[in-house]
Amino acid sequence: MIDPVILQQGSDWRAQAEVFDEIFFVFLALGTLVGTIVVAYTLWNVYKYRDDGDRSDEKFDAPTVGELPTGQGGPKAKKLFLSFGLSAIVVISLVVYAYGLLLYVEDGPSVQDDGDIEILVEGQQYGWVYEYPNGHTERGELIVPADQRIDINVTSQDVWHNFGSSELRIKSDAIPGEYNENWFSVSSEEVEAQGGEATYTVECFELCGPGHSAMKGQITVIPEDEWEEWYADTGEDSESESIESAGVTFDASAASGVSA
Repeated sequence: MIDPVILQQGSDWRAQAEVFDEIFFVFLALGTLVGTIVVAYTLWNVYKYRDDGDRSDEKFDAPTVGELPTGQGGPKAKKLFLSFGLSAIVVISLVVYAYGLLLYVEDGPSVQDDGDIEILVEGQQYGWVYEYPNGHTERGELIVPADQRIDINVTSQDVWHNFGSSELRIKSDAIPGEYNENWFSVSSEEVEAQGGEATYTVECFELCGPGHSAMKGQITVIPEDEWEEWYADTGEDSESESIESAGVTFDASAASGVSA
């Protein structure tokens, strides 16, 4: 089993996107390798045992339905059980490898009691509201620091929504009266690669009404020192620009073709 501690060395925590990309690459590479070997071996046997007209039916050891191809002397059985054994090793190894990584994705990296940031995410027709621990509220844009584990509690104020970002590989149901926990993190290297400010698109992945397609937002990741300065300037119960100015408003009657 892969120890999740291996995946969370200080600021070198593995983001969910990196973990899922790695799993995809490993399965793709191994699947391509095994598939190439199997197809090549099959084609080689097709050529080797082709009917060239010289075969004698008396020497042909035809398989029987329901009978293991043990053959005479057991060479066929050895090949059969060898293939079974190799297949079992490959499959079990992949299951253990992927399960270890998915445990890390589910639990997230370990941090001190006060080392992570918990943010309440509320969906509403048709936008996202983010409430920080000090009571500050942002609408449309979630601003977080790099190299930090960001915990989110996702819920809804009206109907079912689904908060997610394809780029960060996060996705959580937003259900009225319920809270779904998730987490994500972005490294400072990724922030620097995007020019000092990394941005990721937020979408609703649950059909929630005529304004569903317009229910978008943004996650903005900035260096930790800049975020601390920004966060210190936010007062309790303060609120950023309204949903209208954030560009996430939606006229439901216009979308449904009904004039106001």
